[in-house]
Amino acid sequence: MNKKPWLGLVLFGILLLVVACGGGGDAPALRVGGIPDQDAARLVRRYDGFADYLSQKLGVEVEYIPSSDYAAVVTAFTQGNLDLAFFGGLTGVQARLQDPGATAIAQRENDAAFHSNFIVRAGVPVNSLEDLLDQAGNLTITFGSESSTSGHLMPRFFLRKMGLDSDSDFKSEPNYSGSHDLTWQLVESGTFDVGALSEEVWARAVSEGKVDTNKVRILETTPPYFDYNWTAASGMDERFGEGFTQKVQDALLALNTSEHSEILELFSTERFIATKNDNYQAIKDVALGLGIIK
Repeated sequence: MNKKPWLGLVLFGILLLVVACGGGGDAPALRVGGIPDQDAARLVRRYDGFADYLSQKLGVEVEYIPSSDYAAVVTAFTQGNLDLAFFGGLTGVQARLQDPGATAIAQRENDAAFHSNFIVRAGVPVNSLEDLLDQAGNLTITFGSESSTSGHLMPRFFLRKMGLDSDSDFKSEPNYSGSHDLTWQLVESGTFDVGALSEEVWARAVSEGKVDTNKVRILETTPPYFDYNWTAASGMDERFGEGFTQKVQDALLALNTSEHSEILELFSTERFIATKNDNYQAIKDVALGLGIIK
């Protein structure tokens, strides 16, 4: 005969409490995304390793949410389907405008002075952007994504400063390839005469021997500007607890080349540094001036 019937009741009560609390299984996952600015295979490798690192560092499940294009990442972020996103300068501005409490918390060290490259088909008789003033009417141009900072916004801005309207001064309206990798491929193949893309994507493609530099070459490099950044959604601390945004920033800043070289290489940097929304005011001003945001 059981002389301690209360013990069974206590154990049963504990079991019910564990079940009610989900046994830890109902904890939210940190949903991470980023603009699809280059080939999909590289992005999968980048975010798989990054998600594993962040999960171990923060003690939460981390889920990478891929997106089909730049606009889809902004939409997912502003509709509450992403907690953390790796944006370009322009998409970060767009996201924070729609989620006013969102905060840029980290950037790659090289994002404080980022550049775009203008590239040109080898047979085109121009040697500088100034040459395009006379030749643009005979040439075609491709940008990357319409929402790309380095593949569209800033190249368009620098062309306008020289007196070139990308929409009307070239042989036809500009093309939008959707990614930096496709931009140089389109110029290399002769589909377009001129292209604009991220300096780092071009440099990597050349160093890996992917580009035939007998068919496409650099025309000019732009002045520097702020670009990519990690932005945390406004509701992150509500989902994961007070101070969680700071923990995420600390985890990003803790990435180092001695322990996490593969992750950093896939992000094309040696480290992340702290940033803030104000660093991207110039990007916002350019986008407003060009009518890309209102």
